[in-house]
Amino acid sequence: MLMRIWAVIFVLASACLISGVKAAEPINATSVLAEKTTIFSQSTNGKQITVSKAEFGLKKVDPSGQANFIPTNRVPLQEGNAYGWRIELQDYQSEVRWREVLRLPKPPETWGTDDGENFSISKDGTTATTKRIQSATDGVIENFWTIAPGDPLGKYKIEVYIDNRLVGSFEFELVAALENRR
Repeated sequence: MLMRIWAVIFVLASACLISGVKAAEPINATSVLAEKTTIFSQSTNGKQITVSKAEFGLKKVDPSGQANFIPTNRVPLQEGNAYGWRIELQDYQSEVRWREVLRLPKPPETWGTDDGENFSISKDGTTATTKRIQSATDGVIENFWTIAPGDPLGKYKIEVYIDNRLVGSFEFELVAALENRR
């Protein structure tokens, strides 16, 4: 009996080695709100990138000019509000090449960016793709959008990629300013 068990273990181990099975952690491609994830990718300079935290929320600036991040998935549709994501990279301080895909429920009245970055809009006007190379200051990369007149209410989605690997997916809703006070 003991010989049969050893024979089965040997056959299974050999099959795994021959087939090239590798252990890996899956990419967490679901909505993330202040949830820890571990995602591996390679940066443009060859360093491994590990995502330790990805979150979505509002950026509020207090009277002293200090920016505060407030995690949420409900954004009040109020001109000037800034919403977006930030992703913390574990032990990483170099430049990162990322791509963001923002999907709206319907086209806004206008699209625009502050810097002359690599920015494109889909033919139907509902999706914007932004590409950027950004220094990971204190291991963090981030991007925010400011609400402008004509931005539509409804469900939005942002997907963030580093070197073509999904590292963050955020579903949120722009709601009438009074709806958010529930």
